[in-house]
Amino acid sequence: MRHDDALRPSEVRRFRALRTPWGVQRMLDGMAYHLADTAWSPRRVLTTQTAHCLEAAIFAAAALEQLGHQPLILDLEAVQDTDHVVAVFRARGRWGAVAKSNFSGLCYREPVYLSLRELVMSYFDQYMNLRGDRTLRAFSRPVDLRRFDDRGWRTAAGDVWFIPEHLLEIPHTPVISEGLAARLHRVGARCLKAALVGHRYHR
Repeated sequence: MRHDDALRPSEVRRFRALRTPWGVQRMLDGMAYHLADTAWSPRRVLTTQTAHCLEAAIFAAAALEQLGHQPLILDLEAVQDTDHVVAVFRARGRWGAVAKSNFSGLCYREPVYLSLRELVMSYFDQYMNLRGDRTLRAFSRPVDLRRFDDRGWRTAAGDVWFIPEHLLEIPHTPVISEGLAARLHRVGARCLKAALVGHRYHR
């Protein structure tokens, strides 16, 4: 079965109308960020027009697939914080990312990075918790979501928890040593304030 067979023609058209990874990012930026403990499929995100970081990454992977890219996501692992998931893509041999976050600095990355590590480290200083601790510690290899084709990840009516469960199980590569992590400073108040522009708090 071809990857687009599970999607409705109208859904395929909406994805292809985005034209570029930046177009995918702009669509995600126009969606509200929601705080629910969910793992919605791209179809459900397209219908509801809301997503959090995991759902946005899965949605972006499905959209990028329709634009000729592999549907790849990558997990950023944190301490004393939540993980962040991004959709990654390559253009002219360089890596970029599409993402949505409750923190303003953890979104799109232009495809200018020579390696995935370079891309991941571009998030380091802006990856923080509400105390201002720098929390990024490791990253996974890219996961091609086509491995879940038989589970209907693009169009499932229910949650696709099998995707984040897989991300938790696979190896992650550290970005800094424990010794270096122990010497990190908190970000300044101005940087924390900038990171929280538009932030939604749990009630």
